[in-house]
Amino acid sequence: MKFDDYPLAPEIKKSLAELGFKRPTDIQYKSIPPIVKGEDVLAIAQTGTGKTAAFAIPVLHMLHEQKKKASREDGIRCIIMVPTRELALQITEVFETLGKYTKVKTYSIFGGVEQDPQISRLEKGFDILVATPGRMFDLVSQGHLKLHRIQILILDEADHMLDLGFLRDIQDLMHVIPRQRQTLFFSATINETIKKLAYSLVRNAIRIQISPKDPVAKNINHAVAFVEMDDKRFFLERVINENPDKKILVFVRTKVRAERVHKALERMNIRSMTIHGDKEQRDRLQVMQQFRSGEVKVLVATDVSARGIDIPGVDYVVNYDLPEQPENYVHRVGRTGRGTQKGQAVSFCSTEEKPLLEEIESYLDKPVIRMDISKEAYKETLDFTTDVDDNWKALLREQEQLENSSKKKKKKK
Repeated sequence: MKFDDYPLAPEIKKSLAELGFKRPTDIQYKSIPPIVKGEDVLAIAQTGTGKTAAFAIPVLHMLHEQKKKASREDGIRCIIMVPTRELALQITEVFETLGKYTKVKTYSIFGGVEQDPQISRLEKGFDILVATPGRMFDLVSQGHLKLHRIQILILDEADHMLDLGFLRDIQDLMHVIPRQRQTLFFSATINETIKKLAYSLVRNAIRIQISPKDPVAKNINHAVAFVEMDDKRFFLERVINENPDKKILVFVRTKVRAERVHKALERMNIRSMTIHGDKEQRDRLQVMQQFRSGEVKVLVATDVSARGIDIPGVDYVVNYDLPEQPENYVHRVGRTGRGTQKGQAVSFCSTEEKPLLEEIESYLDKPVIRMDISKEAYKETLDFTTDVDDNWKALLREQEQLENSSKKKKKKK
């Protein structure tokens, strides 16, 4: 079935055609009809399957049709609650792109920036609000944000919101929006806590689950390489140098690690940028823009960028550190191979990280493919690094080789 066959507003079909979207993905195919009918939906789908458009298309259609009939502005009618600022901006961009020919206006609010410009924009009015919990409740408590006309509630990346401790915020939201509403609940993973929350919010929901047996999309080739902790930066250097034209996203466990890896790459004359929670929102937006555009080819990130962020054309994901939460492995590698594109991902696993690998494989219910690195290739990677801090290692090895060679010659004599 093509998008042309759906009973959608011509303005939305025009945007879809301009974007080259002809046929819906599985999650879109299963979500759009019940959402348009006004039913609650509980959808579980792996990252990169087109979840945002799965709710953006029908919601834009419904609100656009309403606005054509309405004689006046009617306040915010849809709220989309998300865990991170980056995701709020991304979803807003999707709605604005798909809805550019409609009468529907979308706006996002989040913390980390001045609230006065957001308050000014609230006063002008719009239809769809994309928000992170903290800033949203700040503006509600100050009386700047009114949610009494909400018709549609969407929770996106619900599992990540729970991971970040937003359960109470989600529950509090229910007290300030109408009980009679349509609820759309989207999550990449499902467990008992998420299931309990979902069923407390939805009514007779249509349940949709895509690819539950393999959380990693089939167009992503992912493997693990056994690399000791102190040697990881040399192998990262090799991956980058062997893929000079590729856009590479590197995941580390902590903010401190991100900056250390960035400094190591700097010593190797490799340009990179970092993104993590300590950066100002303005800096984070600038970094994301430079990486999206390809101005910078290497981005070192913590898990703040692993969830829901759609960065076009990421060719390679490197798990420099294995994630402590196994489901984050899926979200990390899912930054590549988006939609119909092919993607590559490699994870560096040190001896002390092997228990984390076991947890990941248990979560995936199958082993991750092993990359075979010969002793010669491993040693070669260490010897030919341009990291000036470790040139002494190569010199020591060279000296060791000369000594061994000298000993062999003496024995022959």
